Amino acid sequence: MDIVTLARIQFAMTTVFHYFFVPFSIGMAFVVAIMETLYVTKKDEVYKKMTKFWAQILLLSFAVGVVTGIIQEFQFGMNWSDYSRFVGDIFGAPLAVEALLAFFLESTFLGLWMFTWDRVKPGVHALFIWLVGFGSVMSAFWILVANSFMQHPTGYTLNNGRAEMTDFGAILKNPQVWYEFSHVIAGAIVTGGIVVAGLSAFKLLKKHQLSEMTQTIYKKTMRVGLWVTLVASASVLFAGDLQMKALVEDQPMKFAATEGLYENSGDPAAWTVVAWANEAKKERVFGVEIPYMLSILSYNAPEGAVKGMNEINEELTAKYGEGNYYPPVNTLFWSFRIMAGFGTLMLITAIVGLIMTRKNKQALFEKKWLLWIFGFMTFSPFLANTSGWLITELGRYPWTVYGLFKIEDSVSPNVSVTSLLISNIIYFLLFTGLGAVMVYLVIRELKKGPEYVDHQHEEDSKPSIDPFDGGAF
Repeated sequence: MDIVTLARIQFAMTTVFHYFFVPFSIGMAFVVAIMETLYVTKKDEVYKKMTKFWAQILLLSFAVGVVTGIIQEFQFGMNWSDYSRFVGDIFGAPLAVEALLAFFLESTFLGLWMFTWDRVKPGVHALFIWLVGFGSVMSAFWILVANSFMQHPTGYTLNNGRAEMTDFGAILKNPQVWYEFSHVIAGAIVTGGIVVAGLSAFKLLKKHQLSEMTQTIYKKTMRVGLWVTLVASASVLFAGDLQMKALVEDQPMKFAATEGLYENSGDPAAWTVVAWANEAKKERVFGVEIPYMLSILSYNAPEGAVKGMNEINEELTAKYGEGNYYPPVNTLFWSFRIMAGFGTLMLITAIVGLIMTRKNKQALFEKKWLLWIFGFMTFSPFLANTSGWLITELGRYPWTVYGLFKIEDSVSPNVSVTSLLISNIIYFLLFTGLGAVMVYLVIRELKKGPEYVDHQHEEDSKPSIDPFDGGAF
């Protein structure tokens, strides 16, 4: 393997692992905030116990997310210094705001929320967790401002081989910012909703081992999680549809790759359900199509053609010079279908779950096979989020900044194959260890249950007793 390949592997590994926890912590913050708001408005102690219990999972996801984010920043400086020099003037402002304002807002109010349960009014305490959620969303916003510049550069000029900011407002008004932001945040909230619903389903499989109070908490949690999933998954599909339509103009090669189109589609355009491409020969091996559907999805009309990758590659070659502008087609094609498929499945799951758990209905809780299905849905948002991020990042190959700066020009000049290979192994072992610890701690919290967390909080709230108050002897 060469330096570029190893650096890309390291970027992929750190980004994907970090992105497991970013939407997880954002979504959990909002779900926990909703739970505490229900407690404040309904004055029902069940919601208070529920809030305290799921807060343990939120804190775990936040902690691991911070650690993995630091590692990701480190590998940027280590492996991609030429890229950092190129975009440093653009990225400096949004990333500084993210670190100095959004992250500090999030972490400060998280600390206040953790340690003020019995020290402030319930309404004020609930406000703290909403501010944590707001801070996490703002943190995501400023990072996506930077990422959107890589997808669709705006508000810059090229000077001495660097992109320099000329219009901060233009960078904020970049249409890709708002497509990405709405899609990512809705996906994060879905993650929180489906995770609490799925983990509750796993626990209800052994409801004979649970007290009546614990069963009630898990059942109410499932309802809250499914309502959050319903609203957020519908928003994800809407935001994703807008983002994909924008790609037809902004990044036509990425769009064509997600549809497996090497040749022009013709008018009207058929949508390919399943397919496989021979990437070496630049042709499709097989495909199953639905007539008119791609035109409808792309233009909201049963007419309109979509350019194929072969023609787009010729246009890019004429514009930017000789090169291979084809992204990894099979990866993008199937990543898009995994993302869209699981997104639709989560919406259906939420609808079915809410119908089967509506007032005086317990059908879902009585059928173990259904609880197993809902339990395994816990993993679906992580697959969908990862697939979406692969489309975002791999789809603009061979560019790091679309149309301006290529991957091969972005790698640090002073790294070696040996150093990259060693750091890749270290990161892999570190991430494997962190992942295992995270799973272990979540399982441990689930085994303890909501009532233990509430009991532990009561014990921690008692005045401490100094064993030496009576003297040393």
